[in-house]
Parts: sequence; C-alpha cells; structure tokens
Amino acid sequence: MTETVSAARRGAESVVVTGAAVLSAFGEGIEPLLSAALDGTPAFAPVRRFDVSGRRVGQAAAHPGDPVLATELTRIIDQACDRAGLSGAQRADCPLHLAVHGDPDLPRAAETDRPAHGADAFADAVARRGGLSGSARAYTSACVASSTALADAAAAIARGRADRIVVAAGYLVDADQFAVFDAGRALARDGRVRPFSAERTGLLLGDAVVAVVVESAAAARARRAEPLARVSGWGRAGDAYHVVKPRPDGSGLARAITDALQRGQVRPEQVGYVNAHGSGTPVSDTAEAAALQLALGDSAATVPVSSTKSVHGQALEAGALLELLVTMSALRAGRLPVNAGYLGPDPGCPLNLVLDRAADSSSDYGLSLTMAFGGANTALLVGTP
Repeated sequence: MTETVSAARRGAESVVVTGAAVLSAFGEGIEPLLSAALDGTPAFAPVRRFDVSGRRVGQAAAHPGDPVLATELTRIIDQACDRAGLSGAQRADCPLHLAVHGDPDLPRAAETDRPAHGADAFADAVARRGGLSGSARAYTSACVASSTALADAAAAIARGRADRIVVAAGYLVDADQFAVFDAGRALARDGRVRPFSAERTGLLLGDAVVAVVVESAAAARARRAEPLARVSGWGRAGDAYHVVKPRPDGSGLARAITDALQRGQVRPEQVGYVNAHGSGTPVSDTAEAAALQLALGDSAATVPVSSTKSVHGQALEAGALLELLVTMSALRAGRLPVNAGYLGPDPGCPLNLVLDRAADSSSDYGLSLTMAFGGANTALLVGTP
C-alpha cells in the first residue's frame, strides 16, 4: 500500500538534520566512511569476530574487536546529540526511534526473562541511557527499518507533532545472521560486493551504528543550530510479490520514489545522485534498475547512481540510515561515491553508474533507496541545507 501524498504542503514544517554520528567498519565518524565511499575502497576482510570455518563465505565489513551494540548505540546517540548542540533538557524531551534486529541478549535469556528482552524494552533502555525521553519506538522491519523510522520521524515533525526526534540504528555482524545468509547462498563468493555489475555473486554484511537528530527548521533556527541537510521527501510502498524477491518490474520501489519526489516537490531531472539499494544480488539489482526507469523516466539514463554497500556492506536494519548519512555527506562534499567492485555492464541494469573517483556534483538533491524482504520499499530524498 502506498502512502498518500498531499498536493498542497505549504503548511508543513521543513525537516532538517542537525546532528549525526556513526561507527562503521572504517572506524568512528563520517570522515573515514565518506572517504572510502568516494574513493571506492571496500572494507571487506576475513571475519575474526566468530568462527566462519564451516561457512561457504568468510568475509564481512566488520569493525575491529567485539563491540557491544547497546554500548555503541548509547555512545553514538550521545555524539549525535552533542553535534546537534542539544542541552540536557532538550534531550530529555526528545523521543527515540530505534531500528534494530532486536535485543542481542534475547537468544541467551531464560524463558522467564524473555519478556524483558523484547525490541521495545531494548529501545526504552537505550533511550534512558542516552538521556532521552521515555518515548521510544522500536523498528525491526529488516532493511527498511531505519528508513521507516526516519520517515515516521520526519512526518511527525512536518505535521507539527514533535520539534525533534533522535533516529538511531544498529547492526553488528553476528554469527546467527551470518549463518542465515550464508546458508541461503546470498553472500558473495568472491568476497566483493559488485552492485549492477556483470558477474556479481551476492551481498556481504557490514557493521553500522548510526544516529541522527532530525528537527523542524523552525526549532533549529530558534536555537541557532546549523543544519547538515534537509529531509525533503520520503515515500514507502509495498509490492507484496514474494517473501524474499522484489517484483521484477520494480513497480513497488518506483511508487516509493515517486511519492518522495512529490512530497519534496522535486522533478526527476533535479535529482543529482541516487544511492541505490544495490545489494549486489542479480534479481534485486535488475528490479531496482527497472524501478528507476519507471520513476525517473528519461532522467534514469543520466542521473549518477552507485551503491555504497559496495564498500561498507549490508548493515540490515541500520543500512538505510547509514546510506542516508553517506548520501547527505556526499552532497555537502560535492563528490559522488563510487560504485565499487564493477567488472562490466549488465544489460539488465542500464544505469549511469559512478565509476570515476573524481566524479563531482553540484546538485541539491539525492535519493537514498532501500528494498527489504516481504516486498517493502522506501525512498528518502535529502537536500543540501
């Protein structure tokens, strides 16, 4: 089902991002992550965090060591709030939208203790540790979890229901999810993610803990906070085609893209960059290319496209927020992330892929796209401040 987009939005509040922080396989902060994305330098390496000796594939984009999700989420949320310039009182009045697979301690909890380890309880605990309000909401909808959390936050702010909301997400490569994707033969056999490329063989998982502060432009102005980006539009649509495969014609994702552009009052030719879902799996990439052609028309042949999963991997529930952060940072930097791992053209993916490390951009708008199991599709439209 597609969200309805109002044609008249003059009364809606503008939504901006005023703070952001991230931990990825490249370390802490956006700078090393953005540098790797712009240069097309992947972080994939043999997994050391757990035993992969019995697996078909043994690579992922993992941060060194054995970070603890709850600890890292609290720390990254604190950094994002600091960078937004929020006071303790402002934090205490701020809700949290948290995208996670669930409480990592749940599988090891005793049967009687399991109710205390649900996703909502985990989100509440993270909010309390981060000094945020008691209003926390957990999102567990696979790859679209954090984009849905961001869209819900932006909608609430645009409608005047909140001044600001912290949106956070976290996934750290773990043995259980790694085993599932390896058993399903979804992981890239050659240890590289090659979105939209000939001879691509699949995805690879990656670490991401991300937080952003989104608020109304009026609230940001009132406290003289400098926006990092504008959340100009968002769209969500389902295609209900298959449990794990996207609809081949891309119509579900195309509707999400169209809704995001209409909400932002942006024409397809104004989009200067698309950070595609680009998982590196043959079926998904082809369907996404079809969606871009449906939604963007003639502009699909010229708009620069890349998938930053080619360097940081698939971060599941945290992936969409990670990719949005890369997209808005690339627009600010005036350079475009490289579609790394490319071996040659696939006739089913006729896109204008970013293959040059020197690719520049002066565009005001970028799209960040996400597709998930169950036919869920999201599109986030971000603009320069």
